[in-house]
Amino acid sequence: MRKWVFIILLVLSATSCKVADTLADTAAELFRGEVVARVGDHKLRRSQLEKYIPQGVSSEDSTNLARQYIDAWAEDLLLLDMADQQLSKEEKDVSKELEDYRRTLLKYRYEQRYIEQRLDTLITEEEVSRFYKDNPDKFRLERPVIKARYLIIPADSKSVNNLRRLIASDDEADIVDAAAIASVAAIKFVDQADYWTDALTLAQDLGMEYQTLIGSLKSSSIEYTDAAGNLHLAHIVEMIAEGKTAPVEFVREHIRDLILSTRKHNLEVSLERELLEDARANNKYVIY
Repeated sequence: MRKWVFIILLVLSATSCKVADTLADTAAELFRGEVVARVGDHKLRRSQLEKYIPQGVSSEDSTNLARQYIDAWAEDLLLLDMADQQLSKEEKDVSKELEDYRRTLLKYRYEQRYIEQRLDTLITEEEVSRFYKDNPDKFRLERPVIKARYLIIPADSKSVNNLRRLIASDDEADIVDAAAIASVAAIKFVDQADYWTDALTLAQDLGMEYQTLIGSLKSSSIEYTDAAGNLHLAHIVEMIAEGKTAPVEFVREHIRDLILSTRKHNLEVSLERELLEDARANNKYVIY
């Protein structure tokens, strides 16, 4: 009997030591500040948190980012724990979904390698022009596109009338003079007479409402004075209205993307066809 008592005391002593060691480790972590948050048995350590905080941020921003991360970390684990408790064994079995995702990912990666190895990314101007002519309906404008010159200048500037005349000129020398004067007198001067700009972008650049700009397009000149007393002045060099076919210069990059997309699709179809033909030829694919 005394023998068994002695054994039990040894076991209790060993267990107490383990518990004490665990409590000591936890206390040491907290004392050193290594653990910054806990959710159930999960601990968030300072080293994990520091990876999320960018270098060079202020103390206030660092604190806010840390709080956001800790809250997100806690919410994620709480939801995961709740799902683990409440869902049935069958509901927690995600092996099929994981296998489906693995197969989809592997196929996608192989398709990307196949395409990258065979895709011709060189697109000539002739191909761009041919695609543009063959697909006019793809390039109907949803908004007007505009070539314009515009400036922002104090409304009381003595250079306003001169600049108004110069930016509306077709003479290249006048435009050079306008740029020179605007560099001194104007807050901003932009010459977009050689390329097309979406009307919405132009309205944003001018600091005006889009509908206000559209209502002003009946005239070749647009003017308004803002609350700060600055005159926004634009001269419309050329415009293509909504619903018309966009100029090829405006949609050139879009055309290149469409051509590349078509080539990628053709390669995908080619891959599928090659796989089936090779499998049939090698007797790997048989229909009974």
